[in-house]
Amino acid sequence: LPQARAGIISTVEVLKVMEAFVNEPNYTVWSDLSCNLGILSTLLSHTDFYEEIQVFVKDVFSPIGERLGWDPKPGEGHLDALLRGLVLGKLGKAGHKATLEEARRRFKDHVEGKHILSADLRSPVYVTVLKHGDSTTLDTMLKLHKQADMQEEKNRIERVLGAISQPELIQKVLTFALSEEVRPQDTVSVIGGVAGSSKQGRKAAWKFVRDNWEELYNRYQGGFLISRLIKV
Repeated sequence: LPQARAGIISTVEVLKVMEAFVNEPNYTVWSDLSCNLGILSTLLSHTDFYEEIQVFVKDVFSPIGERLGWDPKPGEGHLDALLRGLVLGKLGKAGHKATLEEARRRFKDHVEGKHILSADLRSPVYVTVLKHGDSTTLDTMLKLHKQADMQEEKNRIERVLGAISQPELIQKVLTFALSEEVRPQDTVSVIGGVAGSSKQGRKAAWKFVRDNWEELYNRYQGGFLISRLIKV
């Protein structure tokens, strides 16, 4: 992909190479593919091809998603669990119908306490239901955040809140980022999650940073978090 971004080779050629990995079982390979497709999605979010790249993502990731399924298989290793989370999250964000339906079902069971999600499935499920969710979904996530005993779970939720799509809900997430509910060192993760999720999110996050620059700068005093915030 770096060569495609530099104009050395065609993006179409890169996508053809990606298609060739459809039967690849290796987590590291899929992680790399996911990262590069994420960059490509960001680049194409300002064009007419954004929806087409989401279709491409679904086509590439659905075979490995079907093979892995939702539940651990006997004897599988840690990397298989990581791969499952990566693939389901990618399919869910792209709007893969079966993945979205199952994520919503499992999320409902999790919230109602019927069947608690395993740690490795929480982020992909949260991202999926938020990306295709509404104000009720966001309110439920904020409630889960408030009720979480472990900081790890609070951070997990904070990182994915930006997946919400509606402009007024994006603003609600950004306001939440500066609230007392979020530790100062974790505010950047919430704003970064908004900036990294969509074209609308990037614009809203950048405006939010400019509008609240004095408070943010005073909070971080020119440290590494302020540079990370600008980078995201």
